[in-house]
Amino acid sequence: MANHPTTSGARAHTYDAIVIGSGISGGWAAKELCEQGLKTLVLERGRDVKHVEDYPTALKHPWEFPHRGRLPETVAKADPIVKRCYAYDESTAHFFVKDREHPYVQEKPFDWIRGYQVGGKSLIWARQTQRWSRFDFDGAVRDGIADWPIGYDDLAPWYAHVEKFVGISGNRDGLETLPDSESLPPWEMNDVERHLQRGIMGAFKDRHVIQGRCAHLTEPQPLHYEQGRGKCQARNLCYRGCPFGAYFSSNSGTLPWAAKTGNLTLRPHSVVESILHDPATGRASGVRVVDAQTKAVTEFFARVIFVNAACLNTNLILLNSKSARFPAGLGNDHGLLGRFVAFHNYRGSLHASVDGFADSYYSGRRPTQVMMPNFRNVRRQETDFQRGYMVFFGASRSGWQQGNGMPGLGAAFKEKITRPGPWGIFMMMQGETVPRYENHVRLDPEKKDAWGIPQLVTSIGYHDNDEKLLKDFLAQGEAMLAAAGAKNIRAVDDKRRPGLDIHEMGGVRMGRDPKTSLVNGWNQLHACPNVFVTDGASMASTGTQNPSLTFMALAARAARHAGEEMKKGNL
Repeated sequence: MANHPTTSGARAHTYDAIVIGSGISGGWAAKELCEQGLKTLVLERGRDVKHVEDYPTALKHPWEFPHRGRLPETVAKADPIVKRCYAYDESTAHFFVKDREHPYVQEKPFDWIRGYQVGGKSLIWARQTQRWSRFDFDGAVRDGIADWPIGYDDLAPWYAHVEKFVGISGNRDGLETLPDSESLPPWEMNDVERHLQRGIMGAFKDRHVIQGRCAHLTEPQPLHYEQGRGKCQARNLCYRGCPFGAYFSSNSGTLPWAAKTGNLTLRPHSVVESILHDPATGRASGVRVVDAQTKAVTEFFARVIFVNAACLNTNLILLNSKSARFPAGLGNDHGLLGRFVAFHNYRGSLHASVDGFADSYYSGRRPTQVMMPNFRNVRRQETDFQRGYMVFFGASRSGWQQGNGMPGLGAAFKEKITRPGPWGIFMMMQGETVPRYENHVRLDPEKKDAWGIPQLVTSIGYHDNDEKLLKDFLAQGEAMLAAAGAKNIRAVDDKRRPGLDIHEMGGVRMGRDPKTSLVNGWNQLHACPNVFVTDGASMASTGTQNPSLTFMALAARAARHAGEEMKKGNL
């Protein structure tokens, strides 16, 4: 074990492992470490949130909210960044960090969406889950934008491990570009979506329209009932916290499972200021924590430390972990810490209508869309831009929405607006951005936050490659919808800022070469191997898929490796 004070107070603050962050990846690190018998401390900067009992709005009706779910103008003006998040409203605001609570410096416009509580953003994520394929790893290496030391075969068993516990609904589609998951029964496409599927796949043989995969229990298995979770009710009120545990979160799954081992200590209101480095051993010895409420400072010690504070906060902690050995931040021998931050490009969307299908409808509120795996630059470079994009879309009928702004009242008015309206189509992109040196975060030399920690500076922007990719999606999307018989097609570039995708990745990127990366193929810092980074910060590229499933697989794999290495005496 790394050297640290041997007083009784220090011993009381000593664990086998420390996990910084209780969100979707931190929960998995905690579960795997605790299951191996390691006494594990999970540090969460936000408040405690207990499953079910701390979801205050989960079962409320719209009329029980003072503003019927909408944000008052004063709130919207006070918090212009977080208000842009699609999931932020009067019913969910308690799970989001307000702009004024943790300011940062935007050198370039960047919308940083955060959730500081036990469970982190796993309470408010969109729950879309797809595996990476071999093309995502190999293509990024082929194109010279990443130096992935692992590939699909390394992650495949860990994808399966995570999927069985989480519960992923979806078909087994047999696609090389989007490997199958260990899946529960899928949600169904409606009649118009099936019509679009036939039209698009008939016209474009290289494009596969499939049902989306999501972390919702359509048919719970014994393992899910053992977790205390139940069947999804298709309410689509997920961002309020799911009292059924039907969608996966740290609160409903991994943290209670870790607690059952008796090896978990969960400490909320714990803002990690830095990781402590021991020059005698060359390893990290522990962490320094500022109490979020009292501002008291405490140090905790452990043999291994997992950093899962969510991408940008993980970068912030490491940048602030300065020592004689690492004056520019822990592991930062080459000035690359905080560099090569990437995200997903969501700017493009298309809206359209379709004639007919007046006798077709659907029930419930399905928690996923139809999707199309990337078909651009998959096996070789084919376009004037690098990498590609996934496509998501869905078809729905307006009902009560058509009454918005219409005059009328009484029974006749209510009867009119409850009739199903015409069918509409919405299609969107999820584009891969290329990690670039200039896209980075760093510490402000003067500005501090409420806990005395330097504020983060974000300098992250779009590139010409992103503009070309966006243009291609809008053109291809229009061609696909037209081929399927859609009408009134309208393309939109909403010009949203980076960050609003909430898929930021990189800054502590994985790689083979310690001179060009910060963590190795097991997510260990090259220069400080008892520190593991297993959230989005470790990603060497972004792929086109939603990233959370890959974060969970990486965290589980690394935690198992850490436990095995500790037993061998190597850590």
